[in-house]
Amino acid sequence: MLSRSILWIVLLTVGSVPVAGCRMAHPRGASAQLSAGQVGSQGSPASTDPASEPDRIEAHAHYSAAVIHEANGEPALALQEYYQAARKDPADEALVLEVSRRFLQADRPKEAMELLVRASARPDASGALFARLGQVYLRLGKIDLAAKADRTAIKRQPQLLAGYRNLSLVYLQNQKVNAAGNVLDEAAGVSGTDAEFLIGLAELFANFGLKEPAKKPAAYARALELLLRAEKLGPSDAESRLRLADGYNLLGKDEEAAGIYMDLLQQLPDLPLVHENIRAKLMDLSLRSRDPKLAARQLEAVIRDNPIEVRAYYLLGSVAYDEKRYAAAADYFNKALLLDPAYEPAYYDLASAQISAEKAALSVETLDKARRKFQSNFVLEYLSGIAYSRLKDYTNSVRRFRAAEVFAPAGDTNRLTEFYFQFGAACERQGDAAQAGKYFEKCLQLSPDFPEALNYLGFMLADRGEKLDQARALIERAVKVEPKNASYLDSMGWVLFKLQRPKEALGWILKAIQFSAEEDPVIYDHLGDIYGALGQPEKARSAWGKSLALEPDDRVRKKLEGAAAK
Repeated sequence: MLSRSILWIVLLTVGSVPVAGCRMAHPRGASAQLSAGQVGSQGSPASTDPASEPDRIEAHAHYSAAVIHEANGEPALALQEYYQAARKDPADEALVLEVSRRFLQADRPKEAMELLVRASARPDASGALFARLGQVYLRLGKIDLAAKADRTAIKRQPQLLAGYRNLSLVYLQNQKVNAAGNVLDEAAGVSGTDAEFLIGLAELFANFGLKEPAKKPAAYARALELLLRAEKLGPSDAESRLRLADGYNLLGKDEEAAGIYMDLLQQLPDLPLVHENIRAKLMDLSLRSRDPKLAARQLEAVIRDNPIEVRAYYLLGSVAYDEKRYAAAADYFNKALLLDPAYEPAYYDLASAQISAEKAALSVETLDKARRKFQSNFVLEYLSGIAYSRLKDYTNSVRRFRAAEVFAPAGDTNRLTEFYFQFGAACERQGDAAQAGKYFEKCLQLSPDFPEALNYLGFMLADRGEKLDQARALIERAVKVEPKNASYLDSMGWVLFKLQRPKEALGWILKAIQFSAEEDPVIYDHLGDIYGALGQPEKARSAWGKSLALEPDDRVRKKLEGAAAK
């Protein structure tokens, strides 16, 4: 606590210094510590109205007492003294604005109104005072008075945004949407405004668009125009540039926003909380970006700023995975896990990347690590089933798929469609056609036009010589979805061959060869069988020979040897 002797020293000192009003100091800790000169710089000259000498001395006394109360942690007493100081010297606009702000924060708008009415009665009262008065009137439900005060604010300081902001809000709250828009348009037409004004106005247009969806396209277009004007003015202060980037971000201008965010990371080395906020925004931008290269640059900027940002490595892995750069994706996911071994999603994405990079054995190791750390779940068991299937360990693959089925996410059609297809394929390769058929049917119940399941089930039936008409119908549906898929065209030829129609089958097989990205031994094996059925042994031997050259197979070799013996 300050002693009373110190208080008297302060009061005596204040009373002995020849200054005008209470402009020698401002409320300690205030968030809007304006001087009278600063108020004047916003478009209206500072007041020169002198208070009477006794009022001025008394104002100083109240002000000093307020400073002491504030230093002693007595905000209520401090506010009352500031109030008395402002009442005694209404020409000190900075003080009036600050005290009225504090009254609004304390939910005491009537005291704020009383101060502002008194101060705004002066002939040269600034637009800032009238804008604050309009805000207070609106708070008190005095709509007409609020609009009148805001209009006065605009007239006295047309380059002060507060009047336009308050007046548009008055109209919006009274469902006068067009009038609110007209006020913002009026502000946009003011010449000589600075970047801060333009950015603030762009924010108002954006908010207007959010509140009035029918007006959103036009409002967003106007907001973008204002941001571009502001950027041309070259604002250099960090706060304005951050608001500019946030505006671009809101309007979906990802590249423009990202560029400013990345620059700010370099320009603001000593503001960790701001950096954290900017990094989060860059990562969010990278998630929605349609440009993988831009997303990667954003995330790399985050990592340069903070090399231990786990989520950035994880998202870089996701970008690389989407671009089918599976080795790079695995590297990023590994880095994320080195930094945070408890980051569960990274295990599953790492395993997926390893599977796609044909490193199934590594993916099994990754998933085993996850299994030791976390409870069993659908994704863990499903990916394990895929990995074992790639290793042709179908026993373990089926076992893991069965475990995944327990956790199967009901209602997730896309995921379950793929799951049942992979489960059916593993069962078929294990030699359990009945179970394979069951899971393919489940897959098709969820997605009737899923071509891989249509083809696999149709081919499986055809190859076994079962339900050939049903097999043909299934394959026809697959070909209809993907008419240039070589595997489906081959299946169509094969089922026709099984239906004793080799002439029709030949055209489909030749078409399959035409659309094959690379030569397939199975297709040439089928071609040999068809040529054999058509009584063309030379062509049959040539096709089987090509199949063997592509992939050794005892079954095909026996066919070729049998044909050569004839």
